Amino acid sequence: MKKVVTLLLLAVTSFVYAQDLSYRLEELTAPDFVKAVEKSSKTCIIPIGVMEKHGPQLPLGTDLYMSREYSLRAAEQEYTVVFPWYYFSQINEARHQPGTISYSPELIWKMLQETLDELHRNGFEKIIIVNGHGGNNAFLNYFGMAQLSEPRGYSLYWFRPEGDNEVDEKAEALTRHDPYDEHAGNSETSKMLATVPDVVHVDRAKQQSGIDQDRMNALKYVYTGIWWYASYPNHYGGEAWDANAEAGELWINHTVDQLVEMIKLVKADTVVPALQEQFFKEAADPLKTKQ
Repeated sequence: MKKVVTLLLLAVTSFVYAQDLSYRLEELTAPDFVKAVEKSSKTCIIPIGVMEKHGPQLPLGTDLYMSREYSLRAAEQEYTVVFPWYYFSQINEARHQPGTISYSPELIWKMLQETLDELHRNGFEKIIIVNGHGGNNAFLNYFGMAQLSEPRGYSLYWFRPEGDNEVDEKAEALTRHDPYDEHAGNSETSKMLATVPDVVHVDRAKQQSGIDQDRMNALKYVYTGIWWYASYPNHYGGEAWDANAEAGELWINHTVDQLVEMIKLVKADTVVPALQEQFFKEAADPLKTKQ
């Protein structure tokens, strides 16, 4: 009987300990890190943001707050190790605004690549990027393709949530429709009110214009890097003065639901690793690739 009780206590202790295992990488001890890698199915999230102006009412670290919030809420539901705040991003378009920390293209590339390499060296085989900064989109697309430039021991996945008209309508019913909701607008301000309200200053939202100035409207068939500055020189796209935390929760939860589903799919995925292995094998000797 005593032996049975001891075994039950050990089982309960192990269960409670497993439940208490943090999913925040920075909080893990080294021995716990080993357990976390295994519990996460060797899967890690890197929430990426940047330091940039978000209108007159939101903090410079808004994208960091939001990418981290999505990641932590999702990891609480589907255990995944979440990397600490990562702000080495592409933000050349906001260099004219105070507080922008804009690293060189070479550095942001090398930082991200070495971070992936180090996570893999520490046991992770699947890495998910949760990006909170729209200015990273082109960079991350190319960075993802560049992972095929040489054999990798991990697979990289980029979370790209989809909008939902029904969710938008419900959220906007609680606040308003923002015709210029691009950056620091109604939806982003609402989400920040639901996440860290103490650093949001909605009363300042009308201090600067967030209207699209459309200063390149005479140019057709053109892409140029100055496009964002041409539209939103204040680095503010939107009308955020009616932002609402309840609406923010709706938008956040919709994104988190998608991220939880993605994490489950990534953990179970065998297709991408197998395709990568096949691709790298064929790329090493393309003349032997079946035609």
